[in-house]
Amino acid sequence: MKTSCLSLFHFVKILYFCSLMKETFNLQTSEQIVAALQRRGPQAKALQEYAREIKLQSVGNQVYLRGLIEYSNCCSKSCYYCGIRGGNPQVHRYTVSTEETLEAARFAYENGFGSIVLQAGERNDKAYTQQIEKLLLDIDKISKGELGITLSLGEQNRSTLLRWKQAGAKRYLLRIEASDPTLYAKLHPADHSYQKRLECIDLLKDLNYQVGTGVMIGLPFQTYENLAQDLLFFQKRDIDMIGMGPYIEHAQTPLYAYKDQLLSIEERYILSLNMLAVLRILMPDINIASTTAMGSLKKEGREEAIRIAANVIMPNLTPFSYREDYFLYQDKICINESNADSKINIEALVQRAGCKIAYHAHGDSHHFFNRQKR
Repeated sequence: MKTSCLSLFHFVKILYFCSLMKETFNLQTSEQIVAALQRRGPQAKALQEYAREIKLQSVGNQVYLRGLIEYSNCCSKSCYYCGIRGGNPQVHRYTVSTEETLEAARFAYENGFGSIVLQAGERNDKAYTQQIEKLLLDIDKISKGELGITLSLGEQNRSTLLRWKQAGAKRYLLRIEASDPTLYAKLHPADHSYQKRLECIDLLKDLNYQVGTGVMIGLPFQTYENLAQDLLFFQKRDIDMIGMGPYIEHAQTPLYAYKDQLLSIEERYILSLNMLAVLRILMPDINIASTTAMGSLKKEGREEAIRIAANVIMPNLTPFSYREDYFLYQDKICINESNADSKINIEALVQRAGCKIAYHAHGDSHHFFNRQKR
């Protein structure tokens, strides 16, 4: 009874707090969102605390684990910001073996992660897409269908995406990186089609995937207006889950030439927290990831993201011998952390953030099911 009374008291407190702050954080227009993103000091803290209350009210304080397997750094794309871009001759290319991939998936299953993410550079060749399909069937088999699977494997055609879904994938992350076509063009070669990216996101929705996307925060050439439009883009496209974090430069990329134009690390960090906060306020029921980039920019980054807005975190389960080669950006964390240590460290991180891990749970997006009802 005492616990129930305390829970009711906290719920009423949240409702009261949100009603007081609703007018303060009116975020209906691009201009209002820009003003929110520009908050600093106590004003930024107030924004972030409001987002935290919205999070607790809408998705609770549970955090879902996604065991991350960086399956391959082979990529047919040459995005200007990415360390493993196909045009980088200095990358040592790899593809994790089937046995090692299944071993990582088994670790996730046996340790109650509930879900994994299979991530790789983008490829569309038949042998590759068939290998992914077989992996999905094998993972589904070893986990008795209980392990949720998210894919982050770039643009694919309808046939491939349908086969992967039938083989066991339920969620798909396809980051737009910049929703403004002009900025998108500055981040990609001419043969990387913005329109094709949008069409693939729509195709994923049509195939009934839980659809994720995301952007980088603090890019060269990026404005506050761009970031506001990114957030409105997520809302307009009715996205189910978001993975976004600060842009971190890589010396072996064309975009590195503009490093002197970047915001300071502290500014990128605060801006990223504000972006997460505004996103949670705009889209209360979606899944938001606490990204590795947040922790790479600042030690407590992933913890703060969880405390304020995020409800998903992705411990790295990639076999050790490959981790250094999945080098998307400088100073990436978790390269030398064992799977067991990663689990312990994530548990401590989530606890410090005032949240708890939901073990053996897929952690599906509330937003996905809510939009199915419309």
